[in-house]
Amino acid sequence: MNPNELLEPIAAPFRDMGIPDVVTQWGHPVMMGIVVVVMGSFVAWTGWRGRLAEDKETSMQSRSSHRKLAPLMEVFMFLGYTGGVLSLAIQKEPVFSSPHFWTGTMVLVLLFVQGISSRRNFWGNNADLRMTHAYIGSTLMLLLVVHTILGIKFGLSLG
Repeated sequence: MNPNELLEPIAAPFRDMGIPDVVTQWGHPVMMGIVVVVMGSFVAWTGWRGRLAEDKETSMQSRSSHRKLAPLMEVFMFLGYTGGVLSLAIQKEPVFSSPHFWTGTMVLVLLFVQGISSRRNFWGNNADLRMTHAYIGSTLMLLLVVHTILGIKFGLSLG
C-alpha cells in the first residue's frame, strides 16, 4: 500500500472542507518559512553565540535560550513535516516523489540526532560531541536552505 492510500482517510475530510487551493498549496510553505527563518535562525545564532561568546554571562544566556527553543523548533518542524505530507495527500500528489520530501526527512533525522547528542549535558560535557553538534546544526541550516529552494520549485510545479 502506498503512502497516499494510507493517508487518504485523513486527507479526504480536509479535501471535502473546501479549503481554498492556495491555502492547501502554500499554507505549509508559508508557515514553515516562518519557523525556519525565525526559530531556525535564532536557534542557530544562540547556539553559536553560546559557543563563541567570550563573556561568560552572554554565553550562558545564549546556551539557555538555545536549550529552551531548540526542542520547540523540533516539535514545529515535525508538525510542519506532517502538515506538508498531509498537504500532498490532500492534493493527491505522490508523497515520496519529491526531493523536498526527502530533504525534509533528512532534516527530521538530523534534528533527532541533535536532540540525542545534547542529552545529559552532552553526555558528560564531551567537547568533541559539542563541536559535532555545532557543525551538524550548521549543516542542518544549510540543508534547510536547500529544502526551501526545492519546496518553492515543487510548489510552483503544482500550480
